[in-house]
Amino acid sequence: MSEDHLPMPPGGDGERLPARPASPHAALAQRQALPAALQFQDTAAKADPDAIDLLAYWQVLVKRRWLVLGCVAAALVAALLVTLLTTPVYRASVLLELQQQGPQVVQVGGVQPSDYAGWDPDFMQTQVQLLQSQSLAERVADELDLDPGMLARLEAPGPLQRLLGLLRPQPRAQAQARPRDPRAAQALDRQVAGLIRAGLSVTPVRDSRLVYVNYDSVAPDFAVRVANAIADGFIAAGIERRFGATSYAKTYLEDQLRLTKAKLEDSERRLVEFAQKENLVNTGKDDQSLASQNLVQLNAALAAAQDQRIRAQARWRQAASGGALPADMIGNSSIRALQQQKAMLQAKYQELLQKFKPDYPDMLQLKGQMDELDSQIAREVASVRASVKAEYDAAAAQENLLKGQIAQLRNEALAVDGRSIQYNILKREADTNRQLYDSLLQRYKEIGVAGDVRANNIAIIDRAQDAGRIRPSLRNNLALGLLAGLLLGVLAAFLLEFLDDTLKLPADIEQKLHLPVLGVIPKLGPKDSIAAAIADPRSHFSEAYRSVRTALQFATDHGVPRTLLVTSSGPGEAKSTTALTLARNFAQMGKRVLLIEADLRNPSLRRNLRLEGGEQGLSNLLAGSCTLSEVILPTDDPRLKVVLAGPLPPNPAELLSGSKLVSALTIAAETYDQVIVDGPPTLGLADALILANAVDGTLLMVTSGKTKISVAQASLKRLLSARARIVGAVLAKYDARAAGYGYGYHYDAYSYYGYGHRPRLGKG
Repeated sequence: MSEDHLPMPPGGDGERLPARPASPHAALAQRQALPAALQFQDTAAKADPDAIDLLAYWQVLVKRRWLVLGCVAAALVAALLVTLLTTPVYRASVLLELQQQGPQVVQVGGVQPSDYAGWDPDFMQTQVQLLQSQSLAERVADELDLDPGMLARLEAPGPLQRLLGLLRPQPRAQAQARPRDPRAAQALDRQVAGLIRAGLSVTPVRDSRLVYVNYDSVAPDFAVRVANAIADGFIAAGIERRFGATSYAKTYLEDQLRLTKAKLEDSERRLVEFAQKENLVNTGKDDQSLASQNLVQLNAALAAAQDQRIRAQARWRQAASGGALPADMIGNSSIRALQQQKAMLQAKYQELLQKFKPDYPDMLQLKGQMDELDSQIAREVASVRASVKAEYDAAAAQENLLKGQIAQLRNEALAVDGRSIQYNILKREADTNRQLYDSLLQRYKEIGVAGDVRANNIAIIDRAQDAGRIRPSLRNNLALGLLAGLLLGVLAAFLLEFLDDTLKLPADIEQKLHLPVLGVIPKLGPKDSIAAAIADPRSHFSEAYRSVRTALQFATDHGVPRTLLVTSSGPGEAKSTTALTLARNFAQMGKRVLLIEADLRNPSLRRNLRLEGGEQGLSNLLAGSCTLSEVILPTDDPRLKVVLAGPLPPNPAELLSGSKLVSALTIAAETYDQVIVDGPPTLGLADALILANAVDGTLLMVTSGKTKISVAQASLKRLLSARARIVGAVLAKYDARAAGYGYGYHYDAYSYYGYGHRPRLGKG
């Protein structure tokens, strides 16, 4: 492949990366080795360390997708088995309406609380708890009257028991008689009550006063029977509670009535005895004695007499004064008629006086008549005055008489009131006892009426007719199995990912080792051959190594190090394959390449190159038994020469630490354009450290998913302690799809392999 067809590194069309500094410290600086775009991405990633990388989580799941799918499949199979082995359970439901107050048949208060102004939020919860109470379950159990055999048939076996039952069928439990022993019967009822409570559930209907009473059982007929029995028993228990409260109240009131009646009789008896002893007569009007009532009446009569006397006295004074009598006095006598006759005679007299003289006989006759009328008027006036005087005297006499009687009754009333203090005390006690007795008697009659009226606040809307199967549900169990499998698979995937301490991605090398990734070598399939993949220039494998070759050209300021060591942390990390492939790639560029097999403990180039001969090798050269030209072997490529390991020495480190290694590398670097050293692993051996100190650059091989982080860090530390000039790392055996990363694209009719979710150096 010509230089024009080399894949361009990322960073833009025609953009060339800056040359790598020759300093070892500069070679170890990751930011100087990465392209500007990658540096920007790393800076942006570090700017927000708490950000959730959803893509990374998705890549972990994709990487371990078979584990997740396996957990899902196992969970689905388990859910299916549990569904098949679970005993079917059936549910019967009864719909109840719960009212705080039953219908009012009569307007008589009972003994239950009657404050039903509004809906009590605690009422529904109270009724739900009563439906699930132990007492109701025992009541239903007593009504069902189950025998031990029926109870055994109603117990649902577990999946394991059912599986054993399918493998070894057991005889069906036969009906048995109930135990006669009271203790055994009571224990059986408790078991039945426990079975009822275990299958009972109450579900209130939202925004209503309805509840569903559900009962689950393995026998549908039994479920219907128990559900209806619970509803009936709950209604009967409520009525019995009300009736029991009424009966208790009636018994209590009977006792109180009996005691109150005795107290009333005793208080009335003492009141009568005291009245007889003190000669007290109570008329019952305003609790006054007879003397007090007489005194009140006399006081009223005295007031009337005084008023009458005052009026009579005023009339008498007017009449006795000699003045004109009042009109009311005149109107009651003949005075007014006499005065009218006199007035008529005077008028006639005055008329005749104009004709006759006073001594005229007619005039004298008229005069005589007028004098007679004056006499009569005077007698009538005297008679009127006498009657007024008599009226006044009678009124005064009556007033004086009443005053005397009142004075006498006042003393008597005061004496009676003094004796009535104890009488009033006894009377009030008797009245109080009578009122208490009347109220208790009235309440006793009301409770009796209310107790006979069985008002019920619970109604059965829909009775249980049949029972429907509620579990096991294949669909629900499979859904739960799928969810559980996904959850378990995801947790297992992330747990394994957390416990996996190997270097898997190019980013892991950059973050853990702080080395630039010069290339990523894809993992071959089980049927793929390394030789065939290398021989095919269009394969991903070949293109990946050409990408590494291109990245090495920018490793230092003068290009590829003339002497390059390929090593790894441990064996089996494709260092020999990498060294051979890089040597061929450099040879394809027209360079003269020398490949030295420096692994003097486990060499493999002879087998890979299928070379014949070459009994002498690097060990002979280092021992001084031959020269460099004598150990160089040709290959199928005339530009590629090989120095094999030769006979395995007992002390490889001592041979490598001599001066001949440096001399050989110096001569090879002057003769060849590129010298590549296939070195041994670094851990546990000093060989790789000696070689790394002697060459211009060291390339560290890392196997994806195999090389542990701690091992790679220890290996890197050993190399740095030996002053090795590490140019970068190569990630081998990388399976992008298995790791959840990667993408593919085409460029110039070649299928180039991409890795990671970010561009890296050496990616074609």
